[in-house]
Amino acid sequence: MALLQTLDEQAAFEIEEFLAEEQQKDLLRFSTAGSVDDGKSTLIGRLLYDSRNVYEDHVRSVTRTSGGSTAPVIDFALLTDGLRAEREQGITIDVAYRFFSTARRKFIIADTPGHEQYTRNMATGASTADLAIILVDARKGILTQSRRHAYIAALLGISRVVAAINKMDLVDYSEEVFGRLKSDFAALTERVGIASFEAIPISALEGDNVVRGSERMPWYEGPSLLEYLENVEVSGRNSDAPFRMPVQRVIRPDQNFRGFAGQIAAGTIRPGDRIVALPSGRTSSVERIVTFDGDLESASAPLSVTLTLEEELDISRGDLIAAVAERPAVTNHFAASAVWLHEQPLALHKRYLLKHASHVVPARVRAIRHRVDIETLETQAAAALELNGIGEVEVETDRPILADLYGESRATGSFILIDPMSNATVGAGMIRQVLTTAVAEEEAPRVVLAGRAAVEELEERLLELDYLVVRTRVKDHAVWRALHEATVVVLVETDGPVRVVNKDFLVEPVADASVDGLLAALEIESGKERR
Repeated sequence: MALLQTLDEQAAFEIEEFLAEEQQKDLLRFSTAGSVDDGKSTLIGRLLYDSRNVYEDHVRSVTRTSGGSTAPVIDFALLTDGLRAEREQGITIDVAYRFFSTARRKFIIADTPGHEQYTRNMATGASTADLAIILVDARKGILTQSRRHAYIAALLGISRVVAAINKMDLVDYSEEVFGRLKSDFAALTERVGIASFEAIPISALEGDNVVRGSERMPWYEGPSLLEYLENVEVSGRNSDAPFRMPVQRVIRPDQNFRGFAGQIAAGTIRPGDRIVALPSGRTSSVERIVTFDGDLESASAPLSVTLTLEEELDISRGDLIAAVAERPAVTNHFAASAVWLHEQPLALHKRYLLKHASHVVPARVRAIRHRVDIETLETQAAAALELNGIGEVEVETDRPILADLYGESRATGSFILIDPMSNATVGAGMIRQVLTTAVAEEEAPRVVLAGRAAVEELEERLLELDYLVVRTRVKDHAVWRALHEATVVVLVETDGPVRVVNKDFLVEPVADASVDGLLAALEIESGKERR
C-alpha cells in the first residue's frame, strides 16, 4: 500500500513538473499558404508525423495500400484534411488548426486552403500568425495564388516568411532550380514589403529537410524546416505595444465587486497602472488583476483577465480600457487595406456593420482608392472590389471608433464588415491612416414608447431617412441598451402616452408627440437623409 502511494506521488510530481516545463515554452503561431496542390497539407502531416506528434490510431486511419504493393503508405495530407469534402476532392477547404510541441517550443499551425475561391479562409488563418510558410512547387514556380498569399501575408503584418520550395524530389533535387526559385521569391518579398524570408528546399512526401536534414541535397547547408521554426525569433509581440483591452463583460456578482472582463489585445498591465476608459475619457488606476487561478502581478496580451479599478467608472461592453499616456485615435473616417470576402461586390455608400474589437457600428465605404492587380502587383483604379479582391478604401462610420494603426496593434487596428441583411462577413480591413479625428460624445438613446399608430408613422419616416429601426413590445432596458449600442432606433409599442428615453435610460414624457417633434427629441434632422 505504501509502495502504491509512493508511485502515485511520484507520478503526480512528474506530471506537475512536465506541465510546468510546458508552461515555460515559447509559443509560435504559423500558417501555411500557397497555390493549389503545392503540398501544404502533406507538409503539415509529415511535420507532425516525423516530430512524433500524431497518435498511432490516427496514423492507422490514414494508412492505405498503394497500387499493387502490399507496403502500407501514409497519406500525410489526411492528417489535417478532416472534412469529408476535403478527403473526397483531395483539397483543403477550411482552415485546420493543429497544436504540437517539441523540446524547445510550442506551435499552433493553421493549414489554409490554396484554391482562389477559399482565399477568405487563408486570410482568416493567417490573421493571428507570427510567421507564414508559403509553399512553391519546384516544377511550377511562383503562381498567381502564391503571389496573392504573399501579398495578404504582408498586409497582415507577418514579418517573417519561409519559402518552402517543395517537391524537390520531382526535379532531381536540383540546386539550380532551387536557386532560381529563391531569387524569384526574393524579388516577390521585396515588392510586397515582407521584411525577412528564409528559403528551404524540401520534399514533404519524402521527408527531406522537413524535420531532419537531407542527404539528397548536400549542397544545402541551412536548417531543416523544424530547426528553423524552433529557433526563429519573432519580433513585434503584442505585449510590447500600448495597453489595450476591449471590455467584453462587466462582472458584478454582488455590491462588493465590480470587474471588467476581456482579452488583453495589446500591451501589459500591472496593479497601480493608470488607465483611461473610452469613449468616456475618465481615468483611474488598476486595483487588481483577477483570474480564476488568483490575482496576478502583471498580465500581457493575449491573456483574458478581469480588471478592478480604484475608482467607480461607468464602463460597459464595447468600451475600451487603454493606457493613459498612449491613447488610441478617436475617429469616424479612416483609410484601410481591404480584402473582399463575398460573392457580392463591394458597393460604395452601402450600409454595412463594422465590427471593431467588441464594438459594432454602422459604416459605409466612401471611396476605393485603388485595387491591386495580383498578376503584376501594380495598383489600378477601381469602382468595385470583387470576391478575393484586394485594395485600399476609405471608410466612414456613423459613430466614432477607438482605433490604432494596424502596424501598431493588430486587435485595435483591424475590423470586419458585415452585411446587415444576411449577417455574412463580407470584408476584412487593416487601418492604415486616420483621416478624421472625432470627439467621442455619448449619444442619447433613440428609444420611443408610443401607441401602434404613432409607431407605424414614425417608423415609415425613419425608414425613408435610411435609419435602422426595430419595433418591439419588450420593455427590458437591457435590451434597449443593447440595441442602442448597435445604433438602432427602437420603437416600443405601448398603451400609455408617448415617451422617450434619456441618457440615463430613464423614461420621460415628450413635449411634442408629433413625428417631427419625436425626430427632434431623437436629435434626427427630419429633412435630411442619413448619408
